[in-house]
Amino acid sequence: MKRKRTVAPEAIAVEVPAIPPALLEEARRALQMDRVAPSAKCVVCGDPCAPNSIEELCWVCRRLKLSAWRDSDSQMPVQE
Repeated sequence: MKRKRTVAPEAIAVEVPAIPPALLEEARRALQMDRVAPSAKCVVCGDPCAPNSIEELCWVCRRLKLSAWRDSDSQMPVQE
């Protein structure tokens, strides 16, 4: 019959974090610097503007505008 191993109290290791706190803090700061703060609000709905929007529109309003242009271009002019 096998006996269970007993661990001496001196052998219990102190828990050491897997990632050093200094490295975690450096990573947090790097993430904060990478975030781009929205500079302007959409002139239609007030949401943050799309990053490449010249018209100061959010991505939803920009897509709606492009769709409306496409629909108006595809309509045939009325013949008199």
